[in-house]
Amino acid sequence: MDKSKYIERSISAVVLEAAQYFPVVCITGPRQSGKSTLIKHLFPNFIKYTLEDLDVRNYAKSDPVAFLNQTEEGMILDEVHKVPELLSYIQGIADDHPNRQFILSGSSNFALIRSVSQSLAGRVGMFDLLPMSMEETQKDTERKSLDELMFDGLYPSICAEKNIARLYYPSYVKTYLERDVREVVNVKDLIQFNTFLRLCAGRIGSVFNASELASEVGVTSNTISSWLSVLEASYVIMLLHPYSGNTVKRLIKSPKLYFCDTGLACYLLNIESPVQLSRDKMRGHLFENLIVMEALKARFNKGKESNLYFYRDSNKNEIDLLTKDGNCMNGFEIKSSMTYNIDFQKVISKMDTYIKDPIGKRAIVYAGNMENTNADIQLVNYKQASKLF
Repeated sequence: MDKSKYIERSISAVVLEAAQYFPVVCITGPRQSGKSTLIKHLFPNFIKYTLEDLDVRNYAKSDPVAFLNQTEEGMILDEVHKVPELLSYIQGIADDHPNRQFILSGSSNFALIRSVSQSLAGRVGMFDLLPMSMEETQKDTERKSLDELMFDGLYPSICAEKNIARLYYPSYVKTYLERDVREVVNVKDLIQFNTFLRLCAGRIGSVFNASELASEVGVTSNTISSWLSVLEASYVIMLLHPYSGNTVKRLIKSPKLYFCDTGLACYLLNIESPVQLSRDKMRGHLFENLIVMEALKARFNKGKESNLYFYRDSNKNEIDLLTKDGNCMNGFEIKSSMTYNIDFQKVISKMDTYIKDPIGKRAIVYAGNMENTNADIQLVNYKQASKLF
């Protein structure tokens, strides 16, 4: 792959559409997910200011009016949560000069969304940019084996062949995760936090239990909940909440845990190669993680909020993924096997006995090549999964 080549992002169209209607557009997402590259590509004539730069930050804090009036056209403000007081001034400019445009980005969902929603309500289009989807990196997806794809992950630096997983993820954890977490939470013992991070990776696809983790790490349940909320806000993990709608069964109330990227999860699981991954007990969970994240990326790339759930009742009947589509629920079973088994559709075939909402599409996403997209329960290869969402 040409290292200088820009990989087109699926979210581009909806961001450009929002820029026609809102004076402020805000893009959040994990560090290194491609926010700056995307913004520069979509708004090439706007001047960019990075508020992680100490000199820029000091200027913005000491004289916000002069800082924001350096240009009469568009302005890109990266890591804007570092100077949240700018947002009130941006509100005034947006009201008085509707032709001025501000493009904001940041990697702390937590701080940024709270600040933006308070200061810029009704004036801002909000978007989440996650790492690449399989659809965006189709050539990579076709070229790599499933184990290579999950091991490498889908961060833009990896997809553009500017880095390799073996070097990228250790650096990512040390450079970003540890520093960002220390900024938000008083992590007295970084070793304990790293233990927590790795234990989370070992629970991918499992129902989250804070007290169980607390006893393993040696901290309180409140500390675990606090650390978890920081990981979620920094887009390291996502929590898939249980379906709690119209049902006849007693339901599980805790969420399931997934990582925003399988490459990062593999590193935290001490998986050092695709060959090791192919034999690892977590392989099926990582495959489930890959598909759940494809569903979330498909939503975010259309500018929509998550509509994802899972179903599990007290009798251990489970549907891996549910998506809400209007008033219908779609159901998906996710299996890493290359061979179809009739048992795959055991629960999903009776979905209407568990869920009383109207049932939309049902599908089994698996690693095999045989497909049937015309059946009542579709059989779909993972490379085509994004078409389902």
